[in-house]
Amino acid sequence: MNSLDSICVFCGSSEGNDTNIISEAFLLGEKLARKNITLVYGAAKIGIMGHVARGVMEHKGKVIGVIPEFLKRKELIHHGLSELITTHNMHERKMKMHELSDGFITLPGGFGTLEELFEIITWSQLGLHQKPIGLLNIGGFYDHLLGLLENMVRRGFLKMENYELLLVDDDIDRLLEKMKAFKPVQVPKWLKLDRT
Repeated sequence: MNSLDSICVFCGSSEGNDTNIISEAFLLGEKLARKNITLVYGAAKIGIMGHVARGVMEHKGKVIGVIPEFLKRKELIHHGLSELITTHNMHERKMKMHELSDGFITLPGGFGTLEELFEIITWSQLGLHQKPIGLLNIGGFYDHLLGLLENMVRRGFLKMENYELLLVDDDIDRLLEKMKAFKPVQVPKWLKLDRT
């Protein structure tokens, strides 16, 4: 079983127009706090991001926000974070979030959310980490994306074992259990980078 002491959450800086997504985001935060799992996220008080953080904070959990200098405006940052880390740029931010986290969960969002999800899953595919990556498919939000990934498998652009790196569920507790039970794929030696 994987130790999940901290989870990085990728999600929208907008709220969208689905109240169920907002409710589930807050509930995820509440469940992380109740399970003593630290939330690592983008530090904002706005959008779905803000609701996840509020769910943790209102239930006395720990929240680490990571934000690049150019986004560090007082009206954006969530007050009362356990810790706020400022980075020079977006790349450094993602590296820090990866470093601080035992796993990743993606909620609904836009281009930025997808970019974060696909970068972290690509890192896994390349053997740069072996951490579980979850997709919380609230109300079928990601059904079309999953259909596209399945099409990539069918057409030979994505191996099934790499498709299966993405753990999917529409239930928070089931998704967390899948992440705890996750066993990483053995990456071919020729793909492993020298980290020395």
